[in-house]
Amino acid sequence: MARETVTDLIAFLAVARERSFTKAAAQLGVSQPSLSYTIRTLEARLGLRLLTRTTRSVAPTEAGERLLQTVGPHFDGIEAGLADLTALREKPSGSLRITSVEHASDTILSPALARLLPDYPDIKVEITNDYGLADIVADRFDAGVRLGQQVAKNMIGVRIGPDFRQALVGSPGYFKKRRRPRMPQDLTEHACINLRLPTSGGVYVWPFIKQGQSVRVRPEGQLTFNTITLMVDMAVAGLGLAFLPEDVVRDQVEDGRLVRIMADWSPTMPGYHLYYPSRRQPTPAFALLVEALRFRSSAP
Repeated sequence: MARETVTDLIAFLAVARERSFTKAAAQLGVSQPSLSYTIRTLEARLGLRLLTRTTRSVAPTEAGERLLQTVGPHFDGIEAGLADLTALREKPSGSLRITSVEHASDTILSPALARLLPDYPDIKVEITNDYGLADIVADRFDAGVRLGQQVAKNMIGVRIGPDFRQALVGSPGYFKKRRRPRMPQDLTEHACINLRLPTSGGVYVWPFIKQGQSVRVRPEGQLTFNTITLMVDMAVAGLGLAFLPEDVVRDQVEDGRLVRIMADWSPTMPGYHLYYPSRRQPTPAFALLVEALRFRSSAP
């Protein structure tokens, strides 16, 4: 196979997987016009249109999808083989991509990486915070982090954090204008600050439980975010109620900026798990990361 064909195929795989010339160009370290020229050259050589382009999106054609499915795994195998060679180095190296959520990244991933990476300067880690349930294989992530109940059965799951409780909070100023809710049904009369879930296109439905009775509430309000930092800020500003992990709002509750309500209805959430495909052969770098994140209970 000619060298230029290999280069062109690598470029095609990047665009087809990212569904974006801009993202693929950044990934490959080339300009977008140069990448577009490479794809046109490959299509001309094959005599087939591989990508359908619009002003807003890029998607493989039938021929492009077939090429992606047949050629892609071979290049993935080459990358995996090269990654395995890191075992022969004195210190593990390589790049690891993880999809996570903001809360887990702040409370678990960041502290673990701060301890691990100074001793392993050749390991690079990329973390993408996303509340959608990403397909880590298709999106080329090495692993994902989600609550235990969200890990698919065909994945290996490693617990990396303890169970935690949710907290419903509002500011003192907010409660000067509205009565405090006592049960989930009362929330229909309140402004709620929503968390957007990209996968479903909807918002996070708030789960409550008390003495075995479970109630799920679909919150309504003026504000919807995809980051919990903004949710906390807006709750402190008095613009609505927020339903967040207990540790996220602990400081604001302790100093009086937020008031916790309906604590007797607050559910306990299953701890975060790192998950990855069962067929994945862990590289030394990935194995180090797993051990650095593995949850070890302090209970006797």
